[in-house]
Amino acid sequence: MDLREASSSLDTLVSSFNARIMELQELVLARNMPSTSMPDLTAMDSTLTAMESQIQAIKNRLQEERSAIPKAKKLIQQSLHQQKKLHHMLANMPSGMRENVELSDFGVNASFNLNLISQNTLTETSISKDEIVLVPKEKKGRRPAPRWYVTALELDSLSTYMRGRLTLDKINIAVNEMAAHADANSQLIARDRKKLSDTEWDRALELRDITMSPEVKGKHFLLESDIKGPGLKLDNTGKATLTVLRHLGRIQEFRIGFHRIMTLLEPQ
Repeated sequence: MDLREASSSLDTLVSSFNARIMELQELVLARNMPSTSMPDLTAMDSTLTAMESQIQAIKNRLQEERSAIPKAKKLIQQSLHQQKKLHHMLANMPSGMRENVELSDFGVNASFNLNLISQNTLTETSISKDEIVLVPKEKKGRRPAPRWYVTALELDSLSTYMRGRLTLDKINIAVNEMAAHADANSQLIARDRKKLSDTEWDRALELRDITMSPEVKGKHFLLESDIKGPGLKLDNTGKATLTVLRHLGRIQEFRIGFHRIMTLLEPQ
């Protein structure tokens, strides 16, 4: 052992000896402490106990927050996914379309109230108010029909022959209108028998039979006979629109009985 190590060991020994002396001095003082100081020690003990209780409560709270982190991460992921869908809808929603809308009639023809738009806000390229279909309010717990709007990129990817004179607004108005018809059918099926007329009841029974088909079960759908405008009609333009929507994977068509059924698809 060299001198440096010996010196370090001696210093350590001296420090330990001095610390021991201080402890002994404190013990002597505590032993000779008068009895009048006992209440102060009792109060200090109570304070320390309360602090320990608070620290334990903090630890329990931190553990709860730590356990909630996975749920919060999952909620954030779901919110981001929903935000992405909403941005897609907003970016491709037909111009002039309003969000807060109501379905006023559940009749056979699923008549829709139109939200009037100020004439001076419309241009020649804008959508006319007769083409705007209102979105029905859904009861709590019932999933509304999907409105998977077509993007400009998708429209540009179509051949000139298939696209023809169709515009993005025209196609997305059709998407919105078809979803409104599907919502109307869904609501009619769910309505109480006592609230339906005989004609509506017959219609509801017919729709319920269709929902039992494997191709339609669990999906939103409309009949070809539902398509009567104002934005989508079974004319040449309307048929071209349906062809584009079918090609882009927005709808599927089936023949069930005497009816041609169209189911609305959702993005995967």
